Amino acid sequence: MFEDATLGTGWQVWNADDERAVLAYRPDVFDGSTFPAPCLPTVYVSRGRLTRRPEGNRNLPPDAPWLVRLRLEPDVERAPDAYESRGDAIEGTERLTHRFSTGEIDYRSLYEVPRESYLDALDALLDG
Repeated sequence: MFEDATLGTGWQVWNADDERAVLAYRPDVFDGSTFPAPCLPTVYVSRGRLTRRPEGNRNLPPDAPWLVRLRLEPDVERAPDAYESRGDAIEGTERLTHRFSTGEIDYRSLYEVPRESYLDALDALLDG
């Protein structure tokens, strides 16, 4: 489904099959000591509904879109991108990981309650 070489810098495939994939950003530093493990930036790719979390997709209609979701924390998520085909979702995921790695995604705007010191550390990680 994915090759680590086609992803943005720091992203790697954690799990992938024909139905879904999970990608993680720098799991080497989101280990609980340097950065909190629950804050691991993660991309989920699966067929689903725009209104449900990735793990809640059961009994999908045959024309359900492929969704690409960027999650920064359990309750901090970017609105998903929807694609008609698996191939389009893969390409969209590759673009998303590159945009995240190069700082093009304004992840600070996703936080309702800013965590300035953590977000400053994440900025430094992306710049480094």
